[in-house]
Amino acid sequence: MKYKRILLKLSGESLMGDKAFGIDNNRLSQYANQIKEIYEQGVEIAIVIGGGNIFRGVQAEEGGMDRTHGDYMGMLATMINAMALQAALESKGVQSRLQSAIEMKEIAEPYVRRRAVRHLEKGRVVVFGAGTGNPYFTTDSAASLRAIEINAEVILKGTRVDGIYTEDPEKNPDATKYDVISFDDVYGKGLKVMDMTAFTLCKENDLPIVVFDMDTPGNLVKVLSGEQVGTIVRN
Repeated sequence: MKYKRILLKLSGESLMGDKAFGIDNNRLSQYANQIKEIYEQGVEIAIVIGGGNIFRGVQAEEGGMDRTHGDYMGMLATMINAMALQAALESKGVQSRLQSAIEMKEIAEPYVRRRAVRHLEKGRVVVFGAGTGNPYFTTDSAASLRAIEINAEVILKGTRVDGIYTEDPEKNPDATKYDVISFDDVYGKGLKVMDMTAFTLCKENDLPIVVFDMDTPGNLVKVLSGEQVGTIVRN
């Protein structure tokens, strides 16, 4: 395997599958199968998942709700997704632990960096819920922060497109894909990979990001095997 310890970032929207809202059990199972595949090869796996399939803090602002209030609601949405993913993993025999940035002792451990690292060393998948525990920070920022804290070698950002393109490939079919691109070029070309806070954290800590299509079964193990799948962003 090319990487020993990874942080996998999944969007909440990706869990919807073909549904308009909530969680598609088939998509959840497919993701769990892909994670199990690399788990069985000894990769240490941490996961951060968004909550956009249930609630997004920015929606609250549009409706006149206080942004801070909305962001905390979004953090609770990520916990629902994290619990669903943990259940899917454990149903397939994958040992996992759920840690929350907001204390919810009945359903998750509090986030403790040393404990998270110990779980990884013992071969458990660690799912981080509730973002950073702070409003105004996205789950992309949480993924970058947690990856740096646990000394992950890479962030794997699973999306519905197979990498980073010169333009949105869903709008312009002539857009061309980058296999490798630097952080500076992403800045300069105005390409959207992560929000600026998350992206800057990765750049300053020399943490590469691989953007790839998680919806195609087998892609995750291909990335870990060093095959050219998706786009690598690095210094």
